[in-house]
Amino acid sequence: MGKLSSDLCTITQDGEVARFIRTVLEVPIVGAQDPFVWGVWVSLSEKSYARYVSTYDNPVEGEGFFGWLCNTLPVYPPGGPFAADVLVQPNRQRPKLVLHETEPLHPLVADQRDGISIIRAQEIAEAVMHRGSNVA
Repeated sequence: MGKLSSDLCTITQDGEVARFIRTVLEVPIVGAQDPFVWGVWVSLSEKSYARYVSTYDNPVEGEGFFGWLCNTLPVYPPGGPFAADVLVQPNRQRPKLVLHETEPLHPLVADQRDGISIIRAQEIAEAVMHRGSNVA
């Protein structure tokens, strides 16, 4: 059984509840002001999820949570879930996701850390659009 909104999701299976929030994972584009942005789901602990939901309409600036990136992005090899920091944003903006380093270094983590070229950003956008994907 699951409950889904545009920003929150819970899934109950065999008495266990998994809790997810929608976040944005920004990948800097070298030489550009705006990053490439993925809309992704992150799992949170019961305590972190409850805190996030309780402060959703009035977030505490600077507050953050530990979570796990649960999406596989279509242009990157599998490798997750990835440990991450969830950084709450003001004005009902979706939280930002900052991935932890991996060993070995996963290409997604490297791209978020080091940035991608404008050409690579265009390739990713075209690949996602051609798939007809609902990945943001």
